[in-house]
Amino acid sequence: MTVQERLTDGLYGLGWGTVKKLPEPVAARLGRTVADLAWRRRGKGVRRLESNYARVVPDATPERLAELSRAGMRSYLRYWMESFRLPTWSAERIRAGFDPKDVHYLTDGLAAGRGVVLALPHLANWDLAGAWVTTELKTPFTTVAERLKPETLYDRFVAYREGLGMEVLPHSGGSAFGTLARRLRDGGLVCLVADRDLSASGVEVTFFGETARMPAGPALLAQQTGALLLPVTLWYDDSPVMRGRVHPPVDVPGSGTRAEKTSVMTQALADAFATGIAEHPEDWHMLQRLWLADLDPGRDPAQPADPGKATA
Repeated sequence: MTVQERLTDGLYGLGWGTVKKLPEPVAARLGRTVADLAWRRRGKGVRRLESNYARVVPDATPERLAELSRAGMRSYLRYWMESFRLPTWSAERIRAGFDPKDVHYLTDGLAAGRGVVLALPHLANWDLAGAWVTTELKTPFTTVAERLKPETLYDRFVAYREGLGMEVLPHSGGSAFGTLARRLRDGGLVCLVADRDLSASGVEVTFFGETARMPAGPALLAQQTGALLLPVTLWYDDSPVMRGRVHPPVDVPGSGTRAEKTSVMTQALADAFATGIAEHPEDWHMLQRLWLADLDPGRDPAQPADPGKATA
């Protein structure tokens, strides 16, 4: 393990070990303070966040983008403060902490014996939404996690999410898809964060007017298992309660090749994600490159793409 990896693991360990012991108002103030410090430093992540917001709000002035990035960092640190504290929340606190709309799409699908795939972007706190599902709906589900370095950090995340009632599979290794498909064929629930995929297997979509790649997995799972595919978007307001919406199902097209069907379905997911992100851009925690135009190695990673540049 490198020095950097040990430092990263130690910081996350400090968060889970210390922040969860703080009174909730103190943790919230700490999150805002850390967010504002990071925003004022204008590091690469903050500049990338601002650049991404420029795609979402194309008519925003520099002053508006700065306001958005500050709010975005506060939202991002709220996610972390909540996540560090979630293992100590009571069942009542978890139930009261999330207020989703149109959950009937999910509950009706499960009641009908169909597997259900929930696909989410990096909006607000998807871990809290998952904890609400396992607590309020008493429905376990399966998800995947990217293998992080150091391995001890990955183990922390797996233990954290398993403690919230999730089954966590490693993203790498090739066996995750088969396990997810089996869970869905048994009428189970799968939840996947699905707004960023830079692999060769990612599906190209139009997202806020430019080309990006999103994972094919949700659409492929729905096709192969007959599961219901439901987009979900989340957001914060000025209250301690996170809000959310389950969007109408993404249907499997009646004709076309598997690749063509996957493309249509993934674009439909992207469109649903875009609706939620456009309504609450400050709660979209995308501090990484997303659009293909930004993946050009000759570009400054913190500068917005040239609108006239080809993205494919």
